[in-house]
Amino acid sequence: MSSKTEITYRRVGDYFIPNLKLPPEEAKIRLGKWGMLYKNYIEKHKSPLFTALLIKGKLYQNCAEIEKQANEMYHLLIEQTKKAEGVTEELKECNQWEWVQKMGNIEARVRETVCRELIYN
Repeated sequence: MSSKTEITYRRVGDYFIPNLKLPPEEAKIRLGKWGMLYKNYIEKHKSPLFTALLIKGKLYQNCAEIEKQANEMYHLLIEQTKKAEGVTEELKECNQWEWVQKMGNIEARVRETVCRELIYN
């Protein structure tokens, strides 16, 4: 009797390797920067969570959701910080170097915040 949860193995040298496939909906998901950062983090530092998501076939769905949240948070924080610090298009036209410097600083701080709040949490 075969069931959906039955796992088959193949022998490679002295080892038995499980024949695992991603569910079709998982195979279609492509992760970006935030999703890959999250996946790598939980794989290395939260292996029980990583394994549970992988076994349930929900790993990429979970990472894609984190990526969506991270992108939204990133763009929202960039806009809020630009407004709070007076980094405008007018500054960009008048003093490009200052604008680039301030935007680089804002982006670095926002990346740290997103990582701390969503990725490495």
